[in-house]
Amino acid sequence: MALLLDNINIPDDFRHFSLAELQQLADEVRQDIIDIVAQTGGHLGSNLGVVELTIALHYLFDTPHDRIIWDVGHQAYAHKILTGRRHDMLSLRQANGLSGFTKITESDYDAFGAAHSSTSISAALGMAYAATLENEKRHIVAVIGDGAMSAGMAFEAMNNAGAGQCPMIVILNDNDMSIAPPVGALSAYLSRLLSSKTVLKLRNMSLSLAEKMPAVVNKRAIQADEFMRGFMIGGGTLFEELGFYYVGPIDGHKLDHLLPIITNVRDANIAGPILVHVVTKKGKGYKPAENANDHYHGVNKFDVWTGQQKKSDITIPTYTKIFGDYLTKFAMADDKIIAITAAMPSGTGVDIFQKKFPQRTFDVGIAEQHAVTFAAGMAKEGCKPFVAIYSTFLQRAYDQIVHDVAIQKLPVRFAIDRAGLVGADGATHAGSFDLGYLCSLPNFVVMAPSDEQELARAIKTAQMLSDCPSAFRYPRGYATGIAITDDITAFDIGKGRIIQQGKINDNFSVAIISLGTRLEQVIVAANELQEKYNITPTIADARFAKPIDKDLLKQLADNHDMILTIEEGAIGGFSAQVQDYYHHEYDRFQKILTNMYLPDYFIDQAPPEQQYHIAGLDSQAIVKNIIKYHNTVKVVEN
Repeated sequence: MALLLDNINIPDDFRHFSLAELQQLADEVRQDIIDIVAQTGGHLGSNLGVVELTIALHYLFDTPHDRIIWDVGHQAYAHKILTGRRHDMLSLRQANGLSGFTKITESDYDAFGAAHSSTSISAALGMAYAATLENEKRHIVAVIGDGAMSAGMAFEAMNNAGAGQCPMIVILNDNDMSIAPPVGALSAYLSRLLSSKTVLKLRNMSLSLAEKMPAVVNKRAIQADEFMRGFMIGGGTLFEELGFYYVGPIDGHKLDHLLPIITNVRDANIAGPILVHVVTKKGKGYKPAENANDHYHGVNKFDVWTGQQKKSDITIPTYTKIFGDYLTKFAMADDKIIAITAAMPSGTGVDIFQKKFPQRTFDVGIAEQHAVTFAAGMAKEGCKPFVAIYSTFLQRAYDQIVHDVAIQKLPVRFAIDRAGLVGADGATHAGSFDLGYLCSLPNFVVMAPSDEQELARAIKTAQMLSDCPSAFRYPRGYATGIAITDDITAFDIGKGRIIQQGKINDNFSVAIISLGTRLEQVIVAANELQEKYNITPTIADARFAKPIDKDLLKQLADNHDMILTIEEGAIGGFSAQVQDYYHHEYDRFQKILTNMYLPDYFIDQAPPEQQYHIAGLDSQAIVKNIIKYHNTVKVVEN
């Protein structure tokens, strides 16, 4: 017998299904997700948890005319399978393939692009108001997880929606917080009752009548309504206070519960937003995921039968692990060191620190803004907080970095993981801008270590800084494999180093100044220049994006015809500091100066080495740049 899923391309293809057929479809979609992620890697547990909910939403709403906005996008695989992309799913997170998140250029069914948390309610509210202004009859549904709901932006949006009483639906996918009472038949019955047309009609009539009564009577009527509903369902008080009509909790894996309740909510005549509380289980239907501590949130390729993830043969540690190991090591002798993360302890290496120092570890949830100012408060009182956040997520806390940290010169230390291009997660997770947005701030020390030894020294340097904020950035993935010495010393602030002294060839000499881990590619390029073109460049490791080593820059300019800088960041970072020095402080600078940085466009998912080739930041691009100017010089001389 042919699978139901084989005959489905878009939601219209299953909107006539019976309840039994929808359940079979859910089973097939769940197995499809398991088979796909086993081959591609990606987010598994969260996607398995929303299969029935996804089917119910597309079954009951006229997508893509009606808008479904998925928060983060970690749970959008079933959505993609059911909206015309099933046969492309094996290209998920691959070069020229499907994004791991929702993306408006990928499908009309992707109502809003997502990859960062807690944006769905704001976007949905904007769409709801737009539909109202345009007199467009359209349902707007935001699906947000309990973790994402912890972010301030989500509550800001809910407060705005509740105050404005704009019609929209928020689905709270509760799979971790356990904020719900036991979910079962009684809860489903009460939710159906409270969302039914009869109850809603009586409620609207009573509240309309109360509006015509004296203010004290009106107030008592509203309080009575809230009390009655709170007594019956036992939850939702917070959402009711924010102006939402609360329905739930509902078992998110039972279609016979989901369908009638969401139908009632869809057809409800309520002048304002509704929140439907759906309880799901991460990893649902796949025992290895259900039983894992992280429910297989993010996985490598794995064996479907055993759930065993495929491990790399590489024994070199990642930069993330090195950070966790050395922060822990330094904390053994310094009880002022504190680790702070925003819902990413394992992703940032803070979990290593946490095992040794649980009382000195703080996971503040998806709340980067709070994390930064929380750290500022600690720094003010003499602690040494290390805030470990991905570069792309730290962008969300820029105001706090400026106002609460930089202006007050508080010694908060930022450990910026995932600096530069990150591979499969694509443009939304690339750490492209931190050099620009930190180097522009007064009072900041910004470091970019080139290997694991240098990272350990950057951590030590940040530990010792007590009169200003500091940051050190490092990429995703494996380090270089060099041995780290036992004696880790701090850097001299603002001082780089010479890696290789160059030679003059054909009256042409070149110096390459590298910031960060592009140094590996610089060395590869230098070897090629020597072997093929008899050019031996001077290689310098800047170490600091701010303050820059002016003595080193002067020395290099005094003795070379060409200066080339390279960094894993967008324009406005390290190279901007170098150019400013040569333009304003170096007397009569007449050398060739060229800067290599990320291009002025976003780079989609691909292996990192391919991304850097596209960006023009690999050894080939370095050689090409230098040979171009070398040939130009020779032509002029001839």
